Amino acid sequence: MNRRNFLASSAFAGLALTHTAAQAQFGNLGDVVKGLGTPKLPKFLRGADPVSTNIKDAVFGDPSKDGWKPPAKVGNLTALARTSTGGFTLAAGYYRMTAQSYCLHAGTHGPGGGDGYLYAPLKGSAREAVASILQNSVAKPEITQHDIQLLLWAIVSRSKFEDLNSNLKFVAGQLLTPKQIASLNRSALSVLTSSEFQRVVGGVPEPLRSVMEAESRMRSMFSGPALAYQDMERVAMLAGAVPVGPGSVDTPATRWSRHPDGYRVRYIPSGYSQTLVEIWVEPADAGVGAIYDPAQHVAVPGNTSRQRLALSGREYRR
Repeated sequence: MNRRNFLASSAFAGLALTHTAAQAQFGNLGDVVKGLGTPKLPKFLRGADPVSTNIKDAVFGDPSKDGWKPPAKVGNLTALARTSTGGFTLAAGYYRMTAQSYCLHAGTHGPGGGDGYLYAPLKGSAREAVASILQNSVAKPEITQHDIQLLLWAIVSRSKFEDLNSNLKFVAGQLLTPKQIASLNRSALSVLTSSEFQRVVGGVPEPLRSVMEAESRMRSMFSGPALAYQDMERVAMLAGAVPVGPGSVDTPATRWSRHPDGYRVRYIPSGYSQTLVEIWVEPADAGVGAIYDPAQHVAVPGNTSRQRLALSGREYRR
């Protein structure tokens, strides 16, 4: 492919990402992007985001239970029977677990400031791969949380898995099938130079621009000769004052969500890498005997400027 065709393809791919990411992550920003004169894209360029779960999917919050405490002594969630994929078979009662959690939204702010999180199901074109990483990691405690986070950042930034360093390729082979890795490679985007990036997204508004810029920088870092976790983390995490993002829902930190399987769940993050998960199962309710599979949950912030979080069945340990 010559240089002109490469830039044209990159521009179309970037515009496709602009269109779909705006709608999936920020709701009405999709209308803003349309107003910029974005052309109608060929069908093959209109793909779903790798992880598309967003505030519009978080419809299970229960304001009537704000500040409510379950009328039972709390137990350890890890004492319950486990499934082969690291889930928990729920019994009646009140349970807690400090779980390893992971950033699924680079270019946004981390948890904090009293903003609450809500349950939403894992969605997106890469949902099977994301769930497999989280589920399979439970049986492989030797794989570090940092390496798991890097793989998830590779997915959300649409990086080429063939460009990952040898250690991450090995880890990916432990947590994903060859078919899943091949699928992720097919949906990957090209690395753009700074000038190419400006040509593609120069007119895209904030906060979408910050997300696209972070993902573009991540693709470049994953394809580079060296990879430092701290450098990647600085790209993923925005610093400074946290604005109220488009489509945000006022959500106190104490808010519970009513899971459709018949139990209540609440997430209280401490940074992006650890989250206190609380579950309440009413006696004789539908939640008794239900499977709580953290890998199928996304903790969605009420403030869309903050990061959505993946949950793991692995306990967080310092």
